[in-house]
Amino acid sequence: MGFSEALIAFIVIGLPTACIFALVSRILRYREKRMELEAQIAAAQAAATNPRPDLLEQRVRVLERIVTDKGMNVADEIERLRDQRVG
Repeated sequence: MGFSEALIAFIVIGLPTACIFALVSRILRYREKRMELEAQIAAAQAAATNPRPDLLEQRVRVLERIVTDKGMNVADEIERLRDQRVG
């Protein structure tokens, strides 16, 4: 195999392989960047829908207390808490 045959083999096999590799690499970088942006958008939307997680946590604690406290009438407790929230 001479130099000219090796050069032709490189041109026929090597260059298309390098081009395909570069194209796949670009596609993968694009998808990674897109996923990062989608994650940032989802985080921003989650923060916008629940701006006060402390309030939600407080409500969950009240509900846990109501459910676990067997000595109280649940309906009366819910009404009492509803009245406190309104007033």
